[in-house]
Amino acid sequence: MTRFIVVPQWQGSPSARSMTLIDGAEAIAGDLPRSATVRVDVPVEAGEALDTGIRRFSSLQRTRDLIAAALTGSTDSPSAAAAPASPAVVIGGDCGVAVPAVAHAASAHPDLAVVWFDAHADLHTPASSPSGAFAGMALQAVFGRGPLTTDAAVPADRVVLAGAREFDAAETDLVDEVKLRTLRVDDLADPAALADAVAATGARSVYVHVDLDVLDPSAITGVGAPVPFGLDVPTLTAAIGALRERMPLVGASISGFAPAHPDAAVDDMGSVLRIIGAVA
Repeated sequence: MTRFIVVPQWQGSPSARSMTLIDGAEAIAGDLPRSATVRVDVPVEAGEALDTGIRRFSSLQRTRDLIAAALTGSTDSPSAAAAPASPAVVIGGDCGVAVPAVAHAASAHPDLAVVWFDAHADLHTPASSPSGAFAGMALQAVFGRGPLTTDAAVPADRVVLAGAREFDAAETDLVDEVKLRTLRVDDLADPAALADAVAATGARSVYVHVDLDVLDPSAITGVGAPVPFGLDVPTLTAAIGALRERMPLVGASISGFAPAHPDAAVDDMGSVLRIIGAVA
């Protein structure tokens, strides 16, 4: 049975609407099976950078540890302890919640590949980031090293960045430097393209992260930084489905749901739940 770990983390986001990520996570939680869902109590305070170059680092560090505990079942929740080895879908919050989840999956599956669906590259380091927001460093943290990730969870040659269409210069340089596999929105029109790209890494299992801003603004309204010319929901779910036919999905995360106000969440909930269904 799939477990759901809800993490309403907002501290990693650069958006002025970052706290609406709490509303988004809670809205999703309301439609998940209660017996299989664990909520992580994200710190209330913004947190301090602590000379790391990462805004709100202290709170992000605390949440990272709480996510790791929830994933291993090291909590007082009966639903968490009941099936510690079962696949988990982490629900954010900002996309920084995926970083400890990837590390957890990689610890059990050394041959893991990571698919990162996002409109943005998320490839900054503390030194290159113009905002200091960890969400913009999250994918780099999966295969790099930094204050929140002292060891790379997955090597860059087993990472596929899909649907990204907004890169800063430093991120483009890093793509070239590490020869990161990327798939454009047009590439994903062929459902097999993603599965082929992941198979080419030599991996035998896969983790899928979806930042909802990978979708076109016409497909979802509740994101903090919409970028035109994105995916539609059928294309996204078809790509994930074709990938799952080729290899086991051993973990996933969904992030970036930021409805303008709590009542607006219902407008996008059908699309969000279709994507959760695709990974769960």
